[in-house]
Amino acid sequence: MTACAIEPSAAGEDDSAPVAGCTITVDGAYAARLAQQDGSCFPERWTLDGPEPYAVPLPGNQPEEPDTEVQPLRDGRVLIRRLVDGRHHFALLYPTGPGTGELPLGAVECPDEVTSLRLLPPAPGGTRAYALAVGPRSATVWLVAGGAFGPEPLAVVPGRCSGGVWLDRGGRMLALDRELGGRTKAVVVDLERGGEVSPLLQIAPDSDDRLLLADPDSGLILVGSDAPCPGQERLGWGVLGSTLPVRFPESLRVPQMPDCTVTPFAIQPGQVLTPESCGVALWIEGPLGGWVGAWRPGGRRMCHIPAPEGWLTGAGLWTRDGVLRLPYSTGEVPCGVAAMVVPWGETAGTTGEFGGPGDAGPGCPMRDGGAAGAPGAAGGPGAAGGPAEPDPPAPVGDRPAPAAARPVPLQQAPLGRPVSAGRPAEPVSWERPVRWVRLERRFQPPSQGQTLERSSLEPPLRQGPPEPVVTN
Repeated sequence: MTACAIEPSAAGEDDSAPVAGCTITVDGAYAARLAQQDGSCFPERWTLDGPEPYAVPLPGNQPEEPDTEVQPLRDGRVLIRRLVDGRHHFALLYPTGPGTGELPLGAVECPDEVTSLRLLPPAPGGTRAYALAVGPRSATVWLVAGGAFGPEPLAVVPGRCSGGVWLDRGGRMLALDRELGGRTKAVVVDLERGGEVSPLLQIAPDSDDRLLLADPDSGLILVGSDAPCPGQERLGWGVLGSTLPVRFPESLRVPQMPDCTVTPFAIQPGQVLTPESCGVALWIEGPLGGWVGAWRPGGRRMCHIPAPEGWLTGAGLWTRDGVLRLPYSTGEVPCGVAAMVVPWGETAGTTGEFGGPGDAGPGCPMRDGGAAGAPGAAGGPGAAGGPAEPDPPAPVGDRPAPAAARPVPLQQAPLGRPVSAGRPAEPVSWERPVRWVRLERRFQPPSQGQTLERSSLEPPLRQGPPEPVVTN
């Protein structure tokens, strides 16, 4: 399954990505985050594959710095990266009786102050962990956990790199967004062939094309590119190994609120050869707040869902059965997971091409602030300035898509029969509200010898419309 908790940085910004609020293993068994209490930070591991989630604090001898990164492994240990005197120190944390065990792995020293280092997203398999050191002219991929002799460099990629998406289940193919010659293009790095670099995504010669998410089972990818609308990034989707072009549907936009940012963070796994049926979870944030969007390539709609209170923003995953699980933490429930089955096209919160403020879901900030009517703005999937088109849109630009397959065709996955542009929109029903099921641990005994007490602050009051029906 795909899980993402780091918002990709735009080209030209600092490549040291923001510290994730919560990072989840690929199999969804464990999560880790840097929790706070009384102004101090400490690592915390969440166990998610049991009958109910629970958290285990892993404090060290002193509080951690806010820029410290943590990442869970498949065996339950937590990798931690600390920056001390210009050196990035790595260690594995694990609970041991009343305290926290720590296994040092070594350190990586950056050659200058310009070079930054951060952890890459959790690798498939969960036994290894990687980091990316980004310099002004090149980037180095490091194996920092799971090797034989501590941290070791695996590949050097020319250019300034960002992002980081795994393309296969073996942890071999890593996609990076490389800035070279003033343009950003996604490339793939083969970690088993000496870091061999090959191009992966180029929608137009003069466009910035980034890879945001990928699902190895179906080959579905989510991309960000300014090819449809120069100077403005749009979300699009395609399939690895397919010769069909990347599409930029209107249903991946929030035209009523142009200041909103839409960031995909999870793709439903297990949909082999059927990428159009994969559920995609998106974090939508704007001036009126943030919420969750659920979308599928085969549909023409997006479900707008109010995020659970205390959601660890940007963290979540899909199960193979199509259940969306979002971790949250409040003063009353320090460790909880909200689970939801999205009733595609049947519930409130589903909009057809964002048909107006009345179509937004309950609790969604768009409900009271959206503009009615489908947009006819420029920036559709055709040439710049052309009219917007319904799903599926035409290829980008006037020239046909290249007939050659991708450099690394991981799946020969067909897209299926395209949806007719003249198909009437499905009716919206308000009879079945979105149902959240909270999986939570009400009581968490403190570890012996620790002084971590639950905050006495009451959880903040929910603003806006009432929550959907909640079942404990």
